[in-house]
Amino acid sequence: MSEGTIQRAKAPAAKKSPSAAALKLAARRKAARQAGLLFESPDDVICGVDEAGRGPLAGPVVAAAVILDPARPIRGLNDSKLLTAQARETLYERIVERSLAWSVASATVEEIDTLNILHATMLAMRRAVEGLSIVPTLAKIDGNRCPVMPVRSEAVIGGDALVPSISAASIIAKVTRDRMLVELHQRHPHYGFDAHAGYGTPQHLEALRVHGPCEHHRCSFAPVRDAYALHGLALPGVATVVVDAADLAEGDAFAPVP
Repeated sequence: MSEGTIQRAKAPAAKKSPSAAALKLAARRKAARQAGLLFESPDDVICGVDEAGRGPLAGPVVAAAVILDPARPIRGLNDSKLLTAQARETLYERIVERSLAWSVASATVEEIDTLNILHATMLAMRRAVEGLSIVPTLAKIDGNRCPVMPVRSEAVIGGDALVPSISAASIIAKVTRDRMLVELHQRHPHYGFDAHAGYGTPQHLEALRVHGPCEHHRCSFAPVRDAYALHGLALPGVATVVVDAADLAEGDAFAPVP
């Protein structure tokens, strides 16, 4: 410092207090870590599992399983519903490239109508885990229920925002299903599947009223049944004729998602 020069220290920037949402998320992550101590060991090979498409009126339910590579971390993983479509696409490519193993599977509309949406979702999750090229020792499942599988499993409520491997599975499942519905739109453009991915938006409900259902609609969901009745169509044989709201995740039933 030259003679006569006065060095002034910069005042420290004021720290922002964390938001209520950030505090809640931190508390949930801490609880998840503490709960995880009861289920996993350092030797475990953990896969995250999540689904997309429990609430829509049309299309399959899709599940994914992902085993992340600790040596190749992926920044920005989060619940797929909290990400933009562009961010999901970018992260999808990174997950496919960097993960140790990943798998995606589905349950068809016919299986949804026969088994009900809950059991069809469990079936898709099991298929995804069984499709992994590496056999995990522990599957962490988003939600409060686990499918019956040949590996140990742990249900993590809100896991798609808490556990990175579940976040990755959430993204893989969501992007895969959205792409399926875009393809479905090419065959049935009047329903707008590319815009709402089969969810019960006003646009979709109006299309059902005007055009009636197609073979990709879930007959066991009440709005689709109503459309069959409105158009005087006979329902295909289904074991579960009205979907049980308890079988849908909170906020899923007939509601659009990003």
